[in-house]
Amino acid sequence: MAAIEDRTDPVARTREDWQELDREHHLHPFTDHKDLHRKRSRIIARAEGCYIFDADGNRILDGMSGLWCVNAGYGREELVEAAAAQMRELPYYNNFFQCAHPPAIELASMLTDVSQPQFNHVFFAGSGSESNDTIVRMVRRYWDLLEQPERRIIISRKNAYHGSTVAAATLGGMTPMHEQTVRLPDVVHVDQPYWFGSDRTLSPDAFGLAMARRVEEVIRDVGADKVAAFIGEPVQGAGGVIIPPDTYWPEVQRICDEYGILLISDEVITGFGRLGEWFGADYYGTRPDFMPFAKGVTSGYLPLGGVFVSDRVADVLIERGGEFYHGYTYSGHPAACAVAIANLRILQREKLLERVRDDIGPYLQARWATLADHPLVGETRMVGLMGALELVKTKEPMERFPAKQGVGVQCRDHLVNNGVVLRAVGDTIICAPPFTLTHAEADELVEKARLGLDLTLRDLEG
Repeated sequence: MAAIEDRTDPVARTREDWQELDREHHLHPFTDHKDLHRKRSRIIARAEGCYIFDADGNRILDGMSGLWCVNAGYGREELVEAAAAQMRELPYYNNFFQCAHPPAIELASMLTDVSQPQFNHVFFAGSGSESNDTIVRMVRRYWDLLEQPERRIIISRKNAYHGSTVAAATLGGMTPMHEQTVRLPDVVHVDQPYWFGSDRTLSPDAFGLAMARRVEEVIRDVGADKVAAFIGEPVQGAGGVIIPPDTYWPEVQRICDEYGILLISDEVITGFGRLGEWFGADYYGTRPDFMPFAKGVTSGYLPLGGVFVSDRVADVLIERGGEFYHGYTYSGHPAACAVAIANLRILQREKLLERVRDDIGPYLQARWATLADHPLVGETRMVGLMGALELVKTKEPMERFPAKQGVGVQCRDHLVNNGVVLRAVGDTIICAPPFTLTHAEADELVEKARLGLDLTLRDLEG
């Protein structure tokens, strides 16, 4: 067996060295590897504030907070120190076998302090995918304990993203993922509240009610006694920042209440301030029974996920007893919990949620809306600090580009090559910067977004 080569010094290797090692040994998530091997990967070497820096020293404004998660920004020494101190004290221990440790206990308590009053218990996981897997298991366990095992159907939405494990991918409504995995039974998908993607014959408010009532149609079709839960992101993130009309969530809540169905608010993206409130459920006024979370709980500095479990469910699990056969090696990892504790304190001390709600959120929303005059933009939308641009071939009548043309990816590449990371979801360009974004950085983000649109238009015009 060959000795392991020391590759830890980034200065000792060039960008080309790292790209070659990456090509030879590293399989990336959500990637066409043949295409990547042709292009080579972009090597990100460091980060500070709202910026990342590649291996050539280029500074790039991170308009996606890493992957919707670096809410408090890069370079937070307080989070680094929290991890280091915890690793010196207790680097790891599990929460199995009737054991616990202070970081997990303290974090669970802090989380319930900032959540709605029905939440007094938290189950920890390692990611959003694991969190949603946990919910599938817990929903089934809840109804079994109530002697209603026939309640197994979970209603979700088309084009939703709830994670990449088998259960989470099944909950999600993305066809390409379904084509590459085995799916669980008893998950039904309904239309998403995507007004721009509809024929727009209904007003937004009427459309919101109509989409919510698709849930009720499924319940009636399969029988209310067969339906266990409904799951939805307050704002669909990876599906293209689909901001529902104001009428949508109140009607979904009414339907869940009327039929006694558990409501799952997937807060993996919207949790911890993305909409200017602690959770998307707070923003839209819903009262969920479960809230899966991840990403922003640690600002992405260490992996951590979990599930808020309402008293309605937790009381049944506790009082009726019996083992819940589920958990993860890293459930409530002490260092990750320590970082989350420090991160929550930063969010509170620096009033970053209030900043999203009252300052940088409204400022960026107004600046983002100015892009609506661009010939390629059919709609701009933004809530809190998550937004989208719809790229169109023509505005009146509205016509989209053929999907195979890849205009969104073309625009995305121009954006990153000119110093800003935004993401393409088909021909929708999406945005979710850190909460620490300044007004000047917001101006830069919008200016570079316009440049990317201009360069894309130039390419299309030949």
